[in-house]
Amino acid sequence: MLGWRFLLKTVLLLAAFFTTVQISAQEQFIEPQAKKITSFHFQLLTGGIIIINAKVNDYPDSLHFVLDTGSGGISLDSMTVEKYKMPVVPSNKKIKGIGGVRSVSFLNNATMKLPGLEVEGLNFHVNDYEILSSVYGIKIDGIIGYSFFIKYIININYDNNVLTVYSNGEYKYPRGGYMLNPLFTAIPIYQAPFKENKKYVQRFYLDTGAGLNFLLSENYANDSSILLYKRKKPVLTQAEGLGGKMAMQYTTVKWLKIGPYKFRKVPTHIFDDEVNVTNYPIVGGLIGNDLLRRFNSTYNYAKQEVHIIPNSQFRDFFDYAYTGLAIYYVDGQILIDGVAPGSPAEKAGFKINDYIIAINNDFSKSIQSYRTKLQTVGEKLSFLISRNGDLIKLNLKPVSIL
Repeated sequence: MLGWRFLLKTVLLLAAFFTTVQISAQEQFIEPQAKKITSFHFQLLTGGIIIINAKVNDYPDSLHFVLDTGSGGISLDSMTVEKYKMPVVPSNKKIKGIGGVRSVSFLNNATMKLPGLEVEGLNFHVNDYEILSSVYGIKIDGIIGYSFFIKYIININYDNNVLTVYSNGEYKYPRGGYMLNPLFTAIPIYQAPFKENKKYVQRFYLDTGAGLNFLLSENYANDSSILLYKRKKPVLTQAEGLGGKMAMQYTTVKWLKIGPYKFRKVPTHIFDDEVNVTNYPIVGGLIGNDLLRRFNSTYNYAKQEVHIIPNSQFRDFFDYAYTGLAIYYVDGQILIDGVAPGSPAEKAGFKINDYIIAINNDFSKSIQSYRTKLQTVGEKLSFLISRNGDLIKLNLKPVSIL
């Protein structure tokens, strides 16, 4: 009996040995190390919008692009195309975004020139971004999305407003933080838990091009009864998207988690997604860059990884201020183009087509500066307004949505 046991043990050891030798002898592909290509500064606007300067082909001027993980391609503004007489070609393709669906033409096989990097073979679709230019007060010449992200590993450092580009390959992530493993289509989709009247778990786009914290489609909110038990009704506000301006509801959710990081009382927009840009019920909405900017992030589309580390903005207070004013930068002036019914702005006497000359003696006509002033809950703001050629003074105190 001992002999058979010894023989069996010997056979098993030999089998294990040869199996090990066979596995270790197989050829394995070793991916090259990712290498740093370039680093450059970006501009961060209100809402967390990232602006990158780049040139296209041999056109001389530097253009302003929004860095947008929520874009499935790369694009140029129609006025920019017209200004430089870029040779675009029509197509039967359509794009869908928050606010509408549009047919697009293309600038094919173009080169984007970033500091220290030229990206060749890009097909820019053409869209109208006039509304975005008026929202942010600078000319928005295009959007950089999937067509750029898929080619490289992109690190975004919000502490010093620096973007670093690496070649695809084996990448050593910074120590600490957390690795998200989103589902990647052309846009990263992350499953996140949040709570209002109860706990929910849903898929959301990670969207650096959205200047807000959290957005839900109205269909998802209604089907899930998210607002049913809220003690305070959402307020009405106005937002902007691909199809122009649209009405939204504005409220909060009790908390939202990204990885192990929990944010409480998160400002939340709810919109009527008429064209189903969120692809509900697959996706319920998006997480925007006013939340994502609180992490230094590495986007590795090739590996379907997003690595996040809390940064110096992680504990920034959320903006709960509400006025009901929708302001835009138009022809060098700050135009009031929306006054929500029942809002503090309506009660204070503001009207559509008023022009803001100054807020608290700030005559800069900087929409970024004015938006910051409108985020001060409870502070009395003094406005100098131009209405039909007359100058009038109005006072407004932003209220909290909490």
